[in-house]
Amino acid sequence: MSGKVSALDFGEMTEVMQFLMELDKLKRVERRTRLVGNSRHENSAEHSWHLAVAAMSLAPYVGFPVNVPHVVQMALLHDVVEIDAGDVMVYDLAAREAIHQQEMAAADRIFSLLPAALRDRFRGLWDEYEAGETADARFANMLDRALPIIQNLHNEGRSWIENEIRLEQVLARNLALAAEWPELWQHLKSHLEQAQRKGWLL
Repeated sequence: MSGKVSALDFGEMTEVMQFLMELDKLKRVERRTRLVGNSRHENSAEHSWHLAVAAMSLAPYVGFPVNVPHVVQMALLHDVVEIDAGDVMVYDLAAREAIHQQEMAAADRIFSLLPAALRDRFRGLWDEYEAGETADARFANMLDRALPIIQNLHNEGRSWIENEIRLEQVLARNLALAAEWPELWQHLKSHLEQAQRKGWLL
């Protein structure tokens, strides 16, 4: 069976259905983070769902007001560009810089599948997340950084070990999290230092 999905007629909903079928491809994008229990790597669709639930669950604990439904929408859309661009590990700084233009082109293509009003709304949510300037976007970005750390801490650092990640890398990539959410970071940093002592981080 080919990867090409034939267009079916759903009347005025046809473009939306095509968009939804395109998003199904996100389930095929494998990330570096393993599921808790180490059975396999998670995919980007699973990560987006997990991030959305994390936003709903942890919003009461962040130190500034956030619009939870708005953050959930950003979380669900933030990685759709990986359908075209793939996933790049947060600690691979050169690859993250190199892939930026691919992600922009992917956003143009994928969101253009939608009718104009939805296209503009969804693209606006993605752009807001990428810019990371609003309180909601900052919260979503902090969770996006924190969640893989928490998963690795519950996984004996399996993804860190596989990718030879150093404690210094984790600390350096999370300076904004440390500054904006010190209560969470205090716990994470303590657990990270313990993880290094256990050999889960270099």
